[in-house]
Amino acid sequence: MSSSVLAKPQMRGLLAKRMRFHLVGAFIVSMGAATYYKFAVGEARKKAYADFYRNYDSMKDFEEMRKAGIFQSVK
Repeated sequence: MSSSVLAKPQMRGLLAKRMRFHLVGAFIVSMGAATYYKFAVGEARKKAYADFYRNYDSMKDFEEMRKAGIFQSVK
């Protein structure tokens, strides 16, 4: 009967080692998500607002709403 001796598992410092690995991974994933959101959502939203307000005339919009009867206090 041959029996091989198993290596002892590492117990000392195991939590710190695993925590370091997971903290670095979590930091990288969160920075990636923040960068993705900034460029995919934030920049597109800023561009959409800039395009809208480039030719926006608030008085023309007000007059159209007034003629449509949206405002009760303005005739």
